[in-house]
Amino acid sequence: MAKITFLGAGSTVFAKNILGDCLCRPSLQDAEIALYDIDPQRLKDSHAMMKVLNKNINKGRAKITAHCGKRELRTALRDADFVVNAIQVGGYEPCTVTDFEIPKKFGLRQTIADTVGIGGLFRSLRTIPVMLEFAQVMEKVCPNAWFLNYTNPQCALVGAMLRATEIRTVGLCHSVQDCAPALLNNLGICTWDEYKKRDIRWEVGGINHMAWLLSIKEGDKDLYPEIKRRAAKLVAAARKKDGEKNYDMVRLHMMKHFGYYITESSEHNAEYHPYWIKPHMPHLIEEFNIPLDEYPRRCVNLIEGWKKQRKDIVKNKKLSHKLSAEFGSVIMNSIVTNEPSRVHASVLNSGSISNLPSSAIVEVACLVDKNGVQPTVIGDLPEQCAALNRTNINTQLLTIEAALTQKKDAVYHAAMLDPHTAAELDLDSIKKLCDALIKAHGTWLPKYK
Repeated sequence: MAKITFLGAGSTVFAKNILGDCLCRPSLQDAEIALYDIDPQRLKDSHAMMKVLNKNINKGRAKITAHCGKRELRTALRDADFVVNAIQVGGYEPCTVTDFEIPKKFGLRQTIADTVGIGGLFRSLRTIPVMLEFAQVMEKVCPNAWFLNYTNPQCALVGAMLRATEIRTVGLCHSVQDCAPALLNNLGICTWDEYKKRDIRWEVGGINHMAWLLSIKEGDKDLYPEIKRRAAKLVAAARKKDGEKNYDMVRLHMMKHFGYYITESSEHNAEYHPYWIKPHMPHLIEEFNIPLDEYPRRCVNLIEGWKKQRKDIVKNKKLSHKLSAEFGSVIMNSIVTNEPSRVHASVLNSGSISNLPSSAIVEVACLVDKNGVQPTVIGDLPEQCAALNRTNINTQLLTIEAALTQKKDAVYHAAMLDPHTAAELDLDSIKKLCDALIKAHGTWLPKYK
């Protein structure tokens, strides 16, 4: 019988997806599931939801427990085989608001701010210490567990865990499996339902949120020429003042210039590069449909929407679930049963991508069985793709150094090497911005030397 510990279980909808998937798999239906959170009400909601789901789709076979606060962390983790991490340190208020509002005072605008950039940097700095506390407990009570990280920023968090601890850690994200069908649907090549019936195959590799669709074929036919033709036509029409805007303008235009499509959304990629958010070129925001301050808006809507969702999920005695596209339960099932599977995960670059640093965390196809998650080898990425990845890897590696050494200079360096930040602010302003954010975050961050 496997034990699954879910950290951040107050994320009720996400817990339903990941743990509901587990209850749909015969190998995991008698699992012990330990829910952990520091918010007692959200934990209570998730516990109630999981008990109903367990009864409705699993005949009550799983054992489900709830654990709140640091005192119960050890109990929640004891003897775990799998630990799912879905925490958000500091939440929307105060920390996400701080990540957006203070940079604005320096003239730096963001869209999502959870991966790189100033927002991603400070999200990492407040999250890594908490994850290292988890790891210290895990090394005592479940040293052989697999740590499945869903929290952003993937590369910095996974990298810190692998560098500073002995815990087997992989990063998981749904952007890879959604990439090809969403692209084909957006360009009118085939719908999501049609995609499932067609023999479409693809290869993806790079880093989380900036992995590259290296090839996409239907049978022996290369689909990229038609994809690029339609994308160019769509972007050209949408850039006109009276053109109908598309949600994916940034990625489609990046594909035109760099040759390959990127896995994560346009609102994300608008702030990963120095080309888009420029005060002296404000027309780009409208022309490419870039949603500034998108994540705070999304958070407000989610908080408001939870009032209705809570009734639909927590209070729904008929609640059910079908397997999602998430990789978490796929990995658990393969390790438990030795049934092989293929997933995409963020892992240490142990030779998978030869023209990216060995210290980088890369997102590649991995084979999974009882031996665990085993990365495959891609070789060299197209050089322009690797070069763009390296601009983000620079910041990720320095973020890890800042978190592990608690040196202010490393914080400054990480920010100074971020492509978007460096394109908008001079060195002195970047240093002042970092100091302002450190002060504003207060006890959410450790003391820096």
